[in-house]
Amino acid sequence: MKKLVVLSGAGMSQESGLKTFREMGGLWEDYNVEDVASIDGWYRNPDLVMDFYNQRRKQLFDAKPNAGHYGIADLEKWFDVTVVTQNVDDLHERAGSSKVIHLHGELQKVRSTIDPDLIYTLDGWELKIGDKCEKGSQLRPHIVWFGEAVPTFYDAIPIIENADIIVVIGTSMVVYPAAGLVNYAKPDAPVFVVDPNRPDVTRKNVVYIDEKAGTGVEILKQKLEKLK
Repeated sequence: MKKLVVLSGAGMSQESGLKTFREMGGLWEDYNVEDVASIDGWYRNPDLVMDFYNQRRKQLFDAKPNAGHYGIADLEKWFDVTVVTQNVDDLHERAGSSKVIHLHGELQKVRSTIDPDLIYTLDGWELKIGDKCEKGSQLRPHIVWFGEAVPTFYDAIPIIENADIIVVIGTSMVVYPAAGLVNYAKPDAPVFVVDPNRPDVTRKNVVYIDEKAGTGVEILKQKLEKLK
């Protein structure tokens, strides 16, 4: 069975009602990134940061996977699929994808502020001041903030290096280090890009599908069926 890696970004979940950060009307129009997605912002105003992610988490509880998520999960009948996502939602998992690597953390999880290895699944959507880990420190969102290391990046590299096919969906390809992952693929591995905005992927063997995830993945499946 051929190995297929999906690199997904915010556009993957947009049709599920989750705002992207950079689109018109996106989250960065309402918040300064330094205030809600940096360690300095956390130290300055933890209440603001927790409220920001509480609202994102609450929204996620009402969201459902879209046709794109289900289509990616369905590819497992033809390929050995790993999803490497910049998204912090769990919609890939809910749609049935069995192997998902989250580069930027997971919204439904929280972690210790003194021991990053102490990670918990939050019961419900709300994290509050006073919620502590077993070592007595305040819990924070299990999110990789700007300027922080991306530990799962190094888990993703060997998987991409061994992939026979790469699929890029709903990512602008401008946020590093995630945007650089496609460069680890085999030189002759075909790359399929599903995005109406056609991000620049400077590689050979690139096939663009200028559609949103929901309709684009269905077209993708038709093309991939010939490669299984």
